[in-house]
Amino acid sequence: MNAHAQTRVSAYAVVVEDDRMLLARLSDASPVFAPGLWHLPGGGIDPGEQPVQGLARELLEETGRELLDARLLDARSYAVRRGGIDWHLVGLFYAVTLKPGATTVAETDGSTDAARWMPLTELHPSALSPAAADALRLVDGTAAIR
Repeated sequence: MNAHAQTRVSAYAVVVEDDRMLLARLSDASPVFAPGLWHLPGGGIDPGEQPVQGLARELLEETGRELLDARLLDARSYAVRRGGIDWHLVGLFYAVTLKPGATTVAETDGSTDAARWMPLTELHPSALSPAAADALRLVDGTAAIR
């Protein structure tokens, strides 16, 4: 990773209900992680935006769901090279409660093209972004977020 890496701070939702995790599939427009991987709903925090505000905005865009409550769980750092760009990504992981509603991608031409509730028992790290794989480990080790 070079000293000129692009830095991105993102807020991610770790949402587990009925032994299922809410995930979003990355599209070709994904700036950091590879398209086709299942990723956590959430994304980049805009300048001047508070992390939970960014999380709420991204949740609505990527899943059509509204944030009810968020509790910071962990923070992780990733070094990724994609599209000729070196990225330094800092991910803030939040245990999230959502308002009731239908799950659907509300944003067009965004970084995700699908949102689904996936059974925890069917999640395989090879199909997940590094951040989603880390969240799965957090879920396995943290009964409090279930």
